[in-house]
Amino acid sequence: MIRPIDIQEKEFSRAVRGYKEDEVNAFLDEITLDLERLLNELRETKEENMRLVEELERHRGSEGTVVETLEAAKSLMADISTSAEKRADILLKNAELDAELMKKEARENAETIAKESEAIRERFISFRSKYKHLLESELARFESLSGELFPELGVSDFDDLPEEPGDKERDFDPGTGTIRKDNY
Repeated sequence: MIRPIDIQEKEFSRAVRGYKEDEVNAFLDEITLDLERLLNELRETKEENMRLVEELERHRGSEGTVVETLEAAKSLMADISTSAEKRADILLKNAELDAELMKKEARENAETIAKESEAIRERFISFRSKYKHLLESELARFESLSGELFPELGVSDFDDLPEEPGDKERDFDPGTGTIRKDNY
């Protein structure tokens, strides 16, 4: 076995393209320190091993007690394991029930939202239809009263008015609910 002193006293021959002596010596110093540390650890480990062997011999006399304790511990672990499995099953079933309840509530919420959405859609369609009918009836009434309102024009309907080239007219489009511009 190489001793730390062997590493320190080792001499290397010189060559033309050899290693730097300072680097080699520094590395050898590190190896020496590590080897000394390892040898100390080995000595301490051997001492600890001897102490443990002695302690083992003392405890071999109480091996029967240890075996009984071990058997009791195995039995207790089996009971704990069974209890834990039952508890896990109960927790799993509770989690499944909670998940089902959440899914049911989510479905109910989705159905409620769908019904509300449909009701709002129907109300909008009804409102649009009534508003369109109101505008059309007001337009018809305006056209029927145009002769009475503007007797000086001498027309009974604005459709009878002549169109002038280049005039811009704004019309209400009841289909889209927007005012459109048409150039004539």
